[in-house]
Amino acid sequence: MSLFWILLLSAALFTIGVLGVLLRRNAIVILMAVEVMLNAANLTLVAFARHLGSADGQILAFFVMTVAAAEASVGLAIVLAAFRLRRSVDVDAFNRMKW
Repeated sequence: MSLFWILLLSAALFTIGVLGVLLRRNAIVILMAVEVMLNAANLTLVAFARHLGSADGQILAFFVMTVAAAEASVGLAIVLAAFRLRRSVDVDAFNRMKW
């Protein structure tokens, strides 16, 4: 598989993630869209690492996956706390972060 097709897939995934963040109002769906964008970046890093014959992109992708896991757990904890307070995961309901 050529580098062009892999980068095209990565761009499509990133675009889907951006559209998910911009168009959806559900906080959990927005977190999932951010994860899709991070996976698109990982795909790009691994594709360039494979194309260049270097392991640097794969190592960086590993660190991005670690940060993405931490972001998902902290994000879900925040969404859970906000749901307990407002009984909704709609981001428009959280216009004020006043407890």
